[in-house]
Amino acid sequence: MSTLHTSDFDFDLPAELIASHPLHQRDASRMLVVKGSEITDKHIRDFLDYLQSGDVVVFNNSKVIPARFNASGHEITLHTAVSDKIWWGLCKKFNKINIGELLILDDGTQVKVLDKEDESGLKLEFLCDNVFEILDKVGKMPLPPYMKREAETEDRDRYQTVYADPIGSMAAPTAGLHFTPELMSEIEKRGAKIVKITLHVGAGTWMPVKTENLSEHKMHSEWCCITPEQADIINKANRVIAVGTTSMRALESAAMDNGILPEGQRNKRIVPICRGTDIFITPGYKFGAVDVLLTNFHLPKSTLFMLVSAFAGLDEMKKAYAHAVAERYRFFSYGDCCLLFKKDE
Repeated sequence: MSTLHTSDFDFDLPAELIASHPLHQRDASRMLVVKGSEITDKHIRDFLDYLQSGDVVVFNNSKVIPARFNASGHEITLHTAVSDKIWWGLCKKFNKINIGELLILDDGTQVKVLDKEDESGLKLEFLCDNVFEILDKVGKMPLPPYMKREAETEDRDRYQTVYADPIGSMAAPTAGLHFTPELMSEIEKRGAKIVKITLHVGAGTWMPVKTENLSEHKMHSEWCCITPEQADIINKANRVIAVGTTSMRALESAAMDNGILPEGQRNKRIVPICRGTDIFITPGYKFGAVDVLLTNFHLPKSTLFMLVSAFAGLDEMKKAYAHAVAERYRFFSYGDCCLLFKKDE
């Protein structure tokens, strides 16, 4: 494959196709199925028809933190935990804030600025007993900026999967937003198994690519965990279906760890994993764990559009997205979804 650049992953998207609010029902979304050059218009409830006995469907169960809050007149969005009380947070005007400064939240809680970095923002220490209790009172759901609106009461529920737990993400694993308890129950009735792994979504998933050369882009690290029991179920699967790019990134990180083991110690697909991952998947990557991917539509020139292009083919994804635009699919976090099959290597 010739050298690819960030501009190779651009596409035209009318602004009116960006979903700013969720549909009334979670399982009302459309689903575009992409299998090689074949494109089919379906519905999320048709997901069940693509399941086979022996499949394992892998969800990311991380729960979104109400991570956006005001502190001394500054809007801050937490993205990465250092410890229980120390977090990195993004702030638009962080250059006006000094290291050592105390910022005051709306309820009077103080946070101390420990450090500053251009990419990561502010390193903050919360001077309180329980950060999550404070955020539950003063925080808002960290909706992506392209929604161009403030978080509303409804977002506390709808920008969260129905199976979310444990807490730790600053953005929703959005492919899971389409699923209801009834739909998940039907998955198991079809002879497939469900595994809920964890990747706490941080800045790595959605930070824009600012370099034209892909090799110069640095991914932020995000914490993920797949237990030995979960890895055993996944390794016995006929096919692994990842719900969301965050599930895929955790699975492929575990496959990479598997690949560096001595030949005789390797599993079929993955090994257990509990660590940070900064995996950056672009075309040319050899997938070791995932066979099928359910995912939402992603931003132009984003790391996630690069990931799906690596999985299903760049030309195929550009064709699929052009079809989705023509058919008025809804894009991004509150939008519709795609069911992608791995391109034959």
